[in-house]
Amino acid sequence: MSSEKPYDIVVFGASGYTGRLVAEYLAQEYPHDDLSWAMAGRSLEKLATVRTEMGIGEAVALLEVDVADADSVRQMVASCRVVITTVGPYQLYGDELVKQCAEQGTDYVDLTGEPSWMHGTIARYSAAAKASGARIVHSCGFDSIPFDLGVFTLQQHAISKTGHPIATVKGRVRAMNGGWSGGTIASMRTTMAAVASNPEIIQILTNPFALTEGFAGPEQPAGGAPQYDEELSSWSAPFVMAPINTKNIHRSNFLMGHRYGTDFRYDEMLLTGDGEQGKATADFVAKDNSVANSDLQPGDGPTKEERENGNYDAIFVGISRDGEMMISSVQGDRDPGYGSTSKMLAEAAMCLLENPALASGGIWTPAAAMGEALVERLQARAGLTFQIEKG
Repeated sequence: MSSEKPYDIVVFGASGYTGRLVAEYLAQEYPHDDLSWAMAGRSLEKLATVRTEMGIGEAVALLEVDVADADSVRQMVASCRVVITTVGPYQLYGDELVKQCAEQGTDYVDLTGEPSWMHGTIARYSAAAKASGARIVHSCGFDSIPFDLGVFTLQQHAISKTGHPIATVKGRVRAMNGGWSGGTIASMRTTMAAVASNPEIIQILTNPFALTEGFAGPEQPAGGAPQYDEELSSWSAPFVMAPINTKNIHRSNFLMGHRYGTDFRYDEMLLTGDGEQGKATADFVAKDNSVANSDLQPGDGPTKEERENGNYDAIFVGISRDGEMMISSVQGDRDPGYGSTSKMLAEAAMCLLENPALASGGIWTPAAAMGEALVERLQARAGLTFQIEKG
């Protein structure tokens, strides 16, 4: 597919837990396509083992790249059109790669859910990315593609039907089945350590407009305590991904010229059911610290069976200016964090690769950069379903 560079895509971190899944997906989904891609990481031996275990052909090259070696990162970036990186925590290992992609005009996708680091990359590398044409797209996994595109789908429908966006949207997770990985836990711990050494970071973590580069919209719903949603006849509990998803959705609105309005309000929670049982479950979830106290280490994660038996289902609810309730939904057919995330990440890279005019250079969100083109790819190839359920 590439005419100027040796590789269309490089999967950086291909010997890690999620990187292996991304490599496996590319090999299975695009086996006969005119796609030139490579696997990169610190150890050629580990990469070769993964390539063999995954049944990936030797036509897929192996690249020795270490984030501590800027020259190796530079060479990798120069060799491809899009970099997929699963090497986190990104606040420890991601900066040099974003810098090189921004400077060299190479497109980039990652899985980060680390808003303080994202806030920094926007400040440090936006100008270079705009100048070079590099499309840097953060958060191309479960955080935040289903939520970012779920709101996008609802707003597109509302605008098409009524001529106006919906001012207040509730994101609600109806179901989520799947395990955590050690890499995600490591990112959370690294963020907490960063807060301890620099308390100013907490202002970024708690500000829903931390990624909107100076724009601050109206006061947002808190979402930090159980509440009863009358229109959905269900209790809702705080949702662990809400702090990052909310920031990305507001950034999407900002990047799209406030398509959702300058008065847009959004919150995100987990539905737990009606009645006393629903309330008790919401209270339990609000107090649950099992993720923060997990002993999972990088490289740990769900089994193949757990990934394939996992799923998720989220809805996005709002009232139009005409007083009509509208609901969009997003479902995924694998566990959210890894089985589905690896497919979303790979397809985000393919979407950029196959649509060079889709967005200009800059630091983007999935919805703002790829929008409907990504929705169509995810439905066609990655096991996601987008629907308008009401309105």
